[in-house]
Amino acid sequence: MSFFRNRAVNRLNLHYGVQAFAENAGGVFVFVYLLRAGVSVPATLAAFSVLLAGRFAMRPGVLPLAKRWGLKRVVVFGTIAVAVSYPMLAAVHGVAPPLAAYCVIAALGGVLYWTSFHAYFAATGDAEHRGQQVGAREALASVLSVVAPLCGGFSLATAGPGWTFAAVGLIQTLGVLPLIGAPDVTVAAVAPRAFRAARLGLLLFVADGCFAAGYHYIWPIALFVSVNQNFSAYGGALALAALVGAICSLLLGRRIDTGYGLQAVFIAYAMATGVVMLRAASFGLPWLAVGANAAGALATALLIPALMTPLYNLARASPCPLRFSIVSEGGWDIGCGGACLLAAALTAAGLSLAEAVLLSLPGAAAAVALLSRYYDAAKATA
Repeated sequence: MSFFRNRAVNRLNLHYGVQAFAENAGGVFVFVYLLRAGVSVPATLAAFSVLLAGRFAMRPGVLPLAKRWGLKRVVVFGTIAVAVSYPMLAAVHGVAPPLAAYCVIAALGGVLYWTSFHAYFAATGDAEHRGQQVGAREALASVLSVVAPLCGGFSLATAGPGWTFAAVGLIQTLGVLPLIGAPDVTVAAVAPRAFRAARLGLLLFVADGCFAAGYHYIWPIALFVSVNQNFSAYGGALALAALVGAICSLLLGRRIDTGYGLQAVFIAYAMATGVVMLRAASFGLPWLAVGANAAGALATALLIPALMTPLYNLARASPCPLRFSIVSEGGWDIGCGGACLLAAALTAAGLSLAEAVLLSLPGAAAAVALLSRYYDAAKATA
């Protein structure tokens, strides 16, 4: 397995695994916890849209920080900022100043972490092994994610939000340890045409953000409602999904590296479209919703390598991976934030979450069109 020879990527994947454990023990419960804390469904979705708008506004500030400190330190700072945001959730009770404070700190952590992480991964990875390196990362995250939501759901149901989110913040902080000794990546002071080189990345992430709104953010709220707002049942449903997803990630990454990227795109998004339709139909039916959630993990395991392989390769080939990430991540904020704001308006107007979940479909169609262009061009070049 030659793709494991890259020690920088191995360290980054181990870091990602720890971060994924924290995300799946605490992050996946953020929206559903807000519902239990007295925030309505429309207000929860609107708050997330505000958080993403904050990320979009803060994102240009990542560039001067990275030019001064390097990408690795910005990843570390982002990891810690995300960790700080978790304990703040325990103080949220309805739409009040603690919710606004959480949105500000979570936006800061998210913009520092994800912008620099994607640029760091793009710069240190290998184009010829990119699919397998992304697949290995997602497989590790999926394995750890089998246990994490069970722990988070049980802890919220027994110990309460204070202890639970404090522990999740500590785990998130431990994600810094694998980065000790990892190489740094400097950011060029000037990179002509770097932002123009990110146009395809921008469009891809706008489409993916729209897709993710229904698939990864609106759906968990619908699932939580479907299992009668039970933290333990919700955590169990997420654990089952993670087990399904862990099996597929490595296999698909290798298929992409050996020239089957376009095939992977069609299979992944066809499956994802079917899952979206199943999820919309399963709203309010606990066992069907749990099954639809597990099927979604299988589609996600196919989607992430198919989407992120071209994005990382485009970033690596661009004049500056960080500037590429700033533009593309900004597109994700636009796509996801806009779709969540529309979902908030729809649910406030009386429509159900089943209709809101269907907002993923336009994003999926746009992603297929854009990725088809990329893989066709890559095949022609090869």
